[in-house]
Amino acid sequence: MAPMGIRLSPLGMAVFCLLGLGVLYHLYSGFLAGRFAFFMLSEPAAAGPETPRGSAAGGAVDLRELLAVSVLAATRGGEEVKRVREGNVLNAKAKGKTREGAEEQLTTGDLLSNRRMFYLLKSAFPAVQINSEEHVDTADQETVPWDRSIPEDIKQKIQPKEVPAESVTVWIDPLDATQEYTGKIAGKLRSLLKTARICVSFVAWAMVDGGSNIKARSSYNEKTPRIIVSRSHAGKVEQVARQTFGNKTVIIPAGGAGYKVLALLDVPEKNQEEADVYIHVTYIKKWDICAGNAVLRALGGHMTTLTGEEISYTGSDGNEGGLIASINMNHKALIEKLPDLEKTSHK
Repeated sequence: MAPMGIRLSPLGMAVFCLLGLGVLYHLYSGFLAGRFAFFMLSEPAAAGPETPRGSAAGGAVDLRELLAVSVLAATRGGEEVKRVREGNVLNAKAKGKTREGAEEQLTTGDLLSNRRMFYLLKSAFPAVQINSEEHVDTADQETVPWDRSIPEDIKQKIQPKEVPAESVTVWIDPLDATQEYTGKIAGKLRSLLKTARICVSFVAWAMVDGGSNIKARSSYNEKTPRIIVSRSHAGKVEQVARQTFGNKTVIIPAGGAGYKVLALLDVPEKNQEEADVYIHVTYIKKWDICAGNAVLRALGGHMTTLTGEEISYTGSDGNEGGLIASINMNHKALIEKLPDLEKTSHK
């Protein structure tokens, strides 16, 4: 899904996103594993035929190939997450706290998934900048071969497009919704393990101005929308949602920013919750939202700050302005209904 230097939806800093890619790996019923987004930072420049693709500064990257390897990386990362969960070898530990005081967990699933994705992408495109939630030990490098095969569905919908390697950044979140994954949320672990046994999974991918293997639902409720919000980073979001749309507004707390974006779409997973709007009023990291942003952008949807600004995927790794996401709705009208949340979103 596609930002300008990265993510699933496009947007850069001074130069806005011309093209973007996004990948979401949906694993089990409660979380996402392996989320990517890519954004171009500048106009594509022709690369000489002698220059290895993405192997050095000035080299070229074919965005269709980058999308293909990202789908493979998301799948492999998801396999690690599933294997660790099924083997119950999480080794969960606290790695810090959010601004709201919630404990952030780190598991073996996070680390192994991150490693599988990072080194596959880095081996395929060495010159591309990769930003990941988890630390990668550069002293313990690994070369992972890729045969450059392109899945048929991507071949049919996406045309080759080369851009300078230095204009591309990749954001990786190796495991979304860690609280559900570790079983910290009551009632979720049983569902998680049950679905893991059947392994109902899929990879959702999209390229802005290209195509996607996922689509919007046939209808949305603008008058009394179902609002999906963060369970662990809620802030004043429920208060804001009801103030905006009424006291009878249905609020759906859920883990995982990627999961919440999928709730707005038509996905091949019967256990997926459905919502009309996704709202987040506190600080959030860009690797959490980039893939979903790109997917929405590719499908004609929107993910902006609470004041309607496009989210930049250059600079810092955090988004201070909160977010509101929708598709096939009047996004501007939704924003105009919101109260003044500038101070709230920075808390």
